[in-house]
Amino acid sequence: MRFMMVFKASEESEAGVSPSEQSLTAMGLVMAEMAEKGVLLAGDGLRPSSEGFRLSNEAGKRRVIDGPFAETKELIAGFCLIEVASREEAIEWGWRCVMADGGQSGQLEIRPIQTAEDFGDEYTPEARARSEQSFQKAADNLKKTSF
Repeated sequence: MRFMMVFKASEESEAGVSPSEQSLTAMGLVMAEMAEKGVLLAGDGLRPSSEGFRLSNEAGKRRVIDGPFAETKELIAGFCLIEVASREEAIEWGWRCVMADGGQSGQLEIRPIQTAEDFGDEYTPEARARSEQSFQKAADNLKKTSF
């Protein structure tokens, strides 16, 4: 089962306050363990919403809305994409991340990733094949990225 762990922003993360050395070290150790155990598929922190933007398409009117965005509890500070055997295992890793984060994020939301089976018959074999090709290309692109 794949899950997206979404680290909610806090006033500090939105102000661009860097995590402490202790928090960075603790989170790095948890991420390294997740990677070593084959749980971690992707993950990163995000810059404050003041550097971001949203796209809106209301009644056919396209808009780009620059940050910052006012409601901190609705903002994302970072994410981890994990693959685990159960909801309980996702919760266990989530708690480890929350504890390692040292209070930098306001909250952690964990949501299951949809699978092809969730879409039923509407997800045709042709659509599945295109999707699989796209995801393979994305994985190849990620391998080319230098961190």
